[in-house]
Amino acid sequence: MIGVQNVYSKHPSPKCPLWQVARQRKKFAGFVLLCVFLQLPYLTGCGVFPKADAEAQPSSRRSPGGGRTTSVEVAIAETGILQEPLEYTGSTQPVREVSLRAQVEGRLLNLQADVGDRVKQGQILARLDDSLLVTSVTQAQAELAALQSEVTRAQSQVRDAQAVAEQARAELRQAQADAARLRSLYSSGAIAQQQAEIAQTEAATAQQKLSSAIAKIATEQQAVAAAQGRVAAQRAAIAQTQERQSYALLASPITGVVVAKVSEPGNLIQPGGEVLRLADFSSVKVVVPVSELELSKIRVGQSVQVRLDAFAKKEITGKVTRISPAADATARQLPIEITIPNSNNQIGSGLLARVSFAPQTTPRVTIPETALVGSDQNKSTGASTQGRNSTSPLPSAREGSQNQKSSEGTVFVLTGKGAQATVQSRRVQLGTRANGQVEILSGLQAGEQFVARTAKPLKDGETVRLSVLSQTPKKQEQR
Repeated sequence: MIGVQNVYSKHPSPKCPLWQVARQRKKFAGFVLLCVFLQLPYLTGCGVFPKADAEAQPSSRRSPGGGRTTSVEVAIAETGILQEPLEYTGSTQPVREVSLRAQVEGRLLNLQADVGDRVKQGQILARLDDSLLVTSVTQAQAELAALQSEVTRAQSQVRDAQAVAEQARAELRQAQADAARLRSLYSSGAIAQQQAEIAQTEAATAQQKLSSAIAKIATEQQAVAAAQGRVAAQRAAIAQTQERQSYALLASPITGVVVAKVSEPGNLIQPGGEVLRLADFSSVKVVVPVSELELSKIRVGQSVQVRLDAFAKKEITGKVTRISPAADATARQLPIEITIPNSNNQIGSGLLARVSFAPQTTPRVTIPETALVGSDQNKSTGASTQGRNSTSPLPSAREGSQNQKSSEGTVFVLTGKGAQATVQSRRVQLGTRANGQVEILSGLQAGEQFVARTAKPLKDGETVRLSVLSQTPKKQEQR
């Protein structure tokens, strides 16, 4: 067997076994480690380790007066709205949707638009078979020509009657002249009485003939008016038939997009039958059901924020355009319509929309609930209500009516800087609590520094040390 003269010699003695050499080496290493650990306190005190590591062990340091200063996390009071926005989900819809329907019966000959095509108002999109309507128009025009010939014939008869009346008027004048001359001759005794009476009778006959001719003129004129009335009626019938013929061409009533094709070419379309469905996407509306309990917080014209899952990084501002007066009797919810702009026509129909109604409340100072000190803790920490730096004002009547559940609490406000930093307890009026935050109705102003967290209970007027997590005005400006 091999021996050894020195534990850590390169060449062990041939008289010492190998296992014995290894055992001696382990004992020597343990002795060295023991010596190092015994010297650690002295090495720390001499500054061998960094100062930060040495200070990491205790949670507080001694004040100049001999006490220990408590490390606190300080925050700056800021105003905000504690109530979270009301969020509802709905689906996008076009602001207007219309159906292109046939007004006359006919077979659909062709469609000039398909789903997804953009169309303009007045653009021809479909055509129906109008052969029957064309025949009706031709027949009506032939009837109009016949009626117009009747008017011409009636007008000719009126002219004939007028000529007869003029002749009768001339004959009457001649008969009256003859009767007057013969009456004069009879008076002078030149002719017999019978000749004078015959002339007077002829004059009366001429008068009756003239009256009859004038009456015939009126009758013929009435016939002309009747014929002209029939012509006007026929013209109206032709115009109506031509209008029905124009219905064979189906034009777009709006500017928008074709969203559905209901019928195919070759189908027989009845009056009122739907052919295409069009939608106006110049703006988009979202209808969301809102609880009746939240209705008082929403008004027409109110701005809302809309987020679409299809455009995750885009938030659109919309407006409440309609509040339905009828609520669902079961769910007690009212449909609220929100309209959002869509000038680039990127937003389609049926997209999931998340609508956020911003709360209509006044921003107030909010602080974490961890900054509040309970009444029992105040007693245990010795926080005195005497010698405060400020007095908490009482809430106004309006604030009290708005938040009847408000209560009072205590916070520690930071005064002084650096080594002179101290805390003062202050009573504050509390408002709504939510998500670990609480509203301060009075007693703390925005911009003041307060203790958000502390490792141990604080006392009024106690000197404190700010932790690295504390907020300072300089940090707030950088942020």
